Amino acid sequence: MPVDTEALRALVSSVGEFYVTRRGMKKAQQTMTALLKRGEISDDAVRRYVAAVNAYFKTFEREIRDHLRSLDKRLAQQYQVQFNLIAERGVAVKRIEATQAVISKASHVEDGAQSR
Repeated sequence: MPVDTEALRALVSSVGEFYVTRRGMKKAQQTMTALLKRGEISDDAVRRYVAAVNAYFKTFEREIRDHLRSLDKRLAQQYQVQFNLIAERGVAVKRIEATQAVISKASHVEDGAQSR
């Protein structure tokens, strides 16, 4: 089956946008880039490259998903803290209102007692 060179070039370009840290993927990227420039694309070279891309990016995706789960968990904890603080604030506001009402009534009673 002939290689779809344009699709391969698009893949190589997409991979090239990433900062690749693993030696095997760097080597595969350099090799495929050189082969494309020379026009020496073989089915075997494409299979090796695609296998390297899949191995690298599937691992990378798992790591990113794990990180995302961790972030979601931390955000949920923060939302819970925020929810609790908002509820606690609401209670504090109601307590202030209640104590102000008592102070106002006490002041009213005091004023009435002083006027007699």
